[in-house]
Amino acid sequence: MPIYEFKCTKCGQEFEKILFSSDKEEAVPCPECKSKKTRKMMSAFAGGKSGCGSCASTSCAPS
Repeated sequence: MPIYEFKCTKCGQEFEKILFSSDKEEAVPCPECKSKKTRKMMSAFAGGKSGCGSCASTSCAPS
């Protein structure tokens, strides 16, 4: 069950939605303004690395 990120082109609201494989490719309504003018956003993929990947550290906790 992948979680997709969407953005409403009417009000600018960003939101997430779980879509099942049985769900058809139909418009996902905005939870804020109910508009069906939404678009799927490109999501960052977590590739199994620890930490955020912006430095050599394995933890973002203060030392």
